[in-house]
Amino acid sequence: MAMAASEGWVTDWEAAKAKAKAEKKPILINLTGSDWCGWCIKLHQEVFDQKAFKDYAAANLILMEADFPKKTKLPEALAKQNKTLEKEYLNGGYPTVLLLDAEGKKLSKDLGYQKGGPEAYIATIKEELAKKPAAEPAKVPST
Repeated sequence: MAMAASEGWVTDWEAAKAKAKAEKKPILINLTGSDWCGWCIKLHQEVFDQKAFKDYAAANLILMEADFPKKTKLPEALAKQNKTLEKEYLNGGYPTVLLLDAEGKKLSKDLGYQKGGPEAYIATIKEELAKKPAAEPAKVPST
């Protein structure tokens, strides 16, 4: 179902959650208006399209894009899924960028657009992830 999502970004919510669970990584969800929202476009150009961010994300995050374009018509299933995600996660406007766990639980405040390029954005992501409580230690099955 990966339509117009940028390289490295998943557009299928169930696939993103499954991948996050399998790889034990948080999801960075980006609710964006890719073809009309100025801040969304700026965020992509200044942060998400930069090598430093791509490298960090590839190693540490599952990237999920929920797009709300005005010039492009999304397939019905994708538009419906994104509408559900919008109701659940949109924080007032676009872009809304959140860190989520594999169940879809919020791990951060809205990161939105920030100045400073990929390095500053990565630093903010690390700060937000450092705030979350440590995962339960793995239980060793008894034999």
